[in-house]
Amino acid sequence: MCGRFAQTIPIAEIVKEYFIDEVITTVSPSCNIAPGQRVAAAVRSVKGRRLLVDFHWGLVPSWAKDRSVGNRLINARAETVARKPSFRKSFETRRCLVIASGFYEWKKEGKLKRPYYYSLVSKKPFAFAGLYDRWTAPGGEILESCTIITTEANSSVRPVHDRMPVMLKPESGSIWLNSASGPADLIALLSPYPSDEIQAYPVSFAVNSPANNGPECIEPWDPQK
Repeated sequence: MCGRFAQTIPIAEIVKEYFIDEVITTVSPSCNIAPGQRVAAAVRSVKGRRLLVDFHWGLVPSWAKDRSVGNRLINARAETVARKPSFRKSFETRRCLVIASGFYEWKKEGKLKRPYYYSLVSKKPFAFAGLYDRWTAPGGEILESCTIITTEANSSVRPVHDRMPVMLKPESGSIWLNSASGPADLIALLSPYPSDEIQAYPVSFAVNSPANNGPECIEPWDPQK
């Protein structure tokens, strides 16, 4: 699964890498993004423009009775996303790119679970393949929310976890956002990212609490400290 990630890349670099036409989000960079928080994402407008917006992390389908369902839908499995009722319509028409600079997974070591941080060797931003939806509360409040798609782990992640988020390069992101992309083209993107382009290292337990959001979350763990 993907239950925690970081986005520390400046907005200007995201705009350049993902050909953003308009920035709407006011979400600040974060070293420790948790479910229920706001995340920056690129979407394609009906006029074909690239917008950088933000969503509540935890998808609430338009037909949901209440927003609590989003607590269970922070991730969508690549193997079933095209047909599962919670995600099927969004997969067809409401795809997004959740911008990130790295993500965390936890490995059981004795009685503890050690967090590991994964990022690109190139240090560049990347995007998770995401879906979004728009839900209206009984009182009229509108909530726009998203989920992150996961796939089987590559050889870099597998020693820690059997799943990983679907990571897309800018060129793949363009296919993902294109309304003309067919189901076969989209499914083909939902595969593990190349292992040799990912770096990983253990980090401190600071990341275990969403209240901690400083650089200590992504700094390599020093067992001597």
